[in-house]
Amino acid sequence: MSLPNDSRIDSRILNREGLLARVQEARSAGARIVFANGCFDVLHVGHVRYLAGARDLGDVLVVGINSDAQVEQLKGAGRPIMRAAERAEIVAALESVTYVTIFDEPTVEQLLLTLKPDVHAKGTDYTEETVPERAVVRSYGGRVAIVGDPKDHSTSEILTRLGGQ
Repeated sequence: MSLPNDSRIDSRILNREGLLARVQEARSAGARIVFANGCFDVLHVGHVRYLAGARDLGDVLVVGINSDAQVEQLKGAGRPIMRAAERAEIVAALESVTYVTIFDEPTVEQLLLTLKPDVHAKGTDYTEETVPERAVVRSYGGRVAIVGDPKDHSTSEILTRLGGQ
């Protein structure tokens, strides 16, 4: 049995043009925009804590999700476990998340340059100086922040424990 999609969640999953319009509208109203990104292949507590920490830095949390092709390039054959549309729907259902978009580029640099979020939040597997996009974020006056709990959780580890990938 297939359940109907929840329009409240669907309205939070946007293409780049729709997302830009919403971000510009929020910024005009004085909102602080935070951006986070990842594969979110099998959602786990580390993801939830990362996104909650990111949301604490501003008023609007935009989450960029890697496309299926990019996840396969990053993680290898057999990944992603779930398709991008499903991953986006799950992430969009989280209370801390305002908007979700799927990106197909190898990095989030172009998305960052389009949206120009006030804060680019990354997980604790980075430092402010090792975030690959730090120069791009700083180029438009944004800042990089490290959020979430220690990197003690990973989808790859979960899959290994399950006897998968």
